[in-house]
Amino acid sequence: MSIPRSLLSVALAFSCVLLLVACGASSSSGPHSITLYSGQHEQTTTLLVHAFERATRIRVHVRSGDEAELGDQIAEEGGASPADVFYTENTPILEYLRERGLLAQVDASTLASVPRRYSSAEGDWVGVSARVSALVYNTSRLQPGELPGSILELAQPRWKGRVAFAPAETDFQPLVTSIAKLEGTATAERWLKGLAANATTYPDNETAVTQVNDGQSEVAPINHYYWYRLRAELGAAGTHSALHYFDHGDAGELVNVSGAAVLASSPAKPAAQRFLAFLVSAEGQRLLAHSHSYEYPLRPGAPLPAGLRSLSSISPAALTPAQLGDGRAALALEQKLGLL
Repeated sequence: MSIPRSLLSVALAFSCVLLLVACGASSSSGPHSITLYSGQHEQTTTLLVHAFERATRIRVHVRSGDEAELGDQIAEEGGASPADVFYTENTPILEYLRERGLLAQVDASTLASVPRRYSSAEGDWVGVSARVSALVYNTSRLQPGELPGSILELAQPRWKGRVAFAPAETDFQPLVTSIAKLEGTATAERWLKGLAANATTYPDNETAVTQVNDGQSEVAPINHYYWYRLRAELGAAGTHSALHYFDHGDAGELVNVSGAAVLASSPAKPAAQRFLAFLVSAEGQRLLAHSHSYEYPLRPGAPLPAGLRSLSSISPAALTPAQLGDGRAALALEQKLGLL
């Protein structure tokens, strides 16, 4: 018995629909939404997430917070974590999760987008942008010739009552680790004691840099971008501070990396890997360069944010992210001295 042409057409059309559905279900793009735990600044994260969503049609559910708290939460959640991607300001918390086997391998093509020294030595997270440690100083109260060549000098008696710092900031722990690695743990402890005796403590670097600009303190160790953001907010007339970089190779001349990782427990790894690839893509790095983040894009050839000195002109302490480790020793030392 022959099948009427009209019924045959309907059957063929229905088969095509089923095939398309099946292909969609098995597509390498995976699920069309991911959950992002982000310890990066919310403005930077929002800019990148919106661009990624427009480019891929993959929805990103963002949970923002302190990177140390989010990292501890991921460790507690283990394989049950709802997070697919973790995006951080600094690498120690990524190293902490890597050591616990909670991160997946990053796609080789993504890792190849940035110089290898800025990513996990084991390939478990990728470097996205960089910040450089520096000293912000009040230009009305100090001249460049009066500034210290080494961060260790901030613990000397001559700086008593003149320093501001934020001991609870995750940006601060790498500095402690750097001193301990290059000068020894005993030196790091003495430095912390001297710094605490000399300084006024603040809850965050935004407050510290504002206090220096207002003349309440004379200097503060920070990451460079805090000052650039303040200058953009206040304008030249309202800026009464500048950045000073320590001597080449000094423990205080440190490149800190902002990185991202896919969780090993993620059920949406293909989509999560696409998000990491976007962060280090030409478009993602261009957005970073022209954003309010004032961080250094790590992809070769990416534009430099306006006003920043080139990253190649900086000779930081010779420490890799792996050598900076998970930051737990620095936290323990701060807790021992009552700074946390």
